[in-house]
Amino acid sequence: MLILKLGGSVVTHKDKPFTPHIDNIARLAAEIAEADAPLVVVHGGGSYGHPVATEYGIAEGYREPRQIIGFSKTHQAMMELNGIIVRELLDAGVPAFAVSPSSFIVTEGRRIIDIDLHVVERLIESGLVPVLYGDAVLDTLQRFAILSGDQLVVKLATGLEAERVVLGSDVDGVFTADPKLVEDARLIEELSLSNHGDEAKIGDALDTDVTGGMLGKVLEAAEAVEAGIEVVLVNATVDGRVRAALRGENVIGTRLKR
Repeated sequence: MLILKLGGSVVTHKDKPFTPHIDNIARLAAEIAEADAPLVVVHGGGSYGHPVATEYGIAEGYREPRQIIGFSKTHQAMMELNGIIVRELLDAGVPAFAVSPSSFIVTEGRRIIDIDLHVVERLIESGLVPVLYGDAVLDTLQRFAILSGDQLVVKLATGLEAERVVLGSDVDGVFTADPKLVEDARLIEELSLSNHGDEAKIGDALDTDVTGGMLGKVLEAAEAVEAGIEVVLVNATVDGRVRAALRGENVIGTRLKR
């Protein structure tokens, strides 16, 4: 059982609103088609969900009536991106099946408190590949919230007892400093979560991101690592990296450990 997360910076051009990165998506669809185990795919919002969520302040919860339509627009934007990704997967021969997280997840203060995985489990048992995404969901405290794909991935991994989680972004993994800013930043090939604050200075993503960047990925992944699930961060914009990670092969990236 494998869980693959594709970051928004991988599947979209984050500096161009509502622009999918079709070349990346098509290439990754071909790599996913070679996975030799049951798989769930989760993708981020990139230039689809994040601009709309930010415009209406969805992450902060309900404050004014105009946010209601913004909540719906955010969800719709994510469904549109999801549709593009599912189409490319189908074209590559992957039996992809779109699943909306807001239909079976409720949060409380932005953290998942209610999740029903029965449908996802049945889809997997039927030989399908569920494709989910970070979504606008109902929240018991603030009426609605943004559910990050990173939080969703961990709940799927622990709930489905996954063997491996592959987190694909636009960098090789976790570095000693932000590689986009510091030329001699060093890749950390194995990162202990028990003392990651001493081992690495992990900054937030450079671009606007309502769900938290690399630091959020590492902190969210801690629950999966503690459950004994292998977690590896790789650069999904590089040909073959995701394929190798899904197969459990040695690959350039960061492996998380307790």
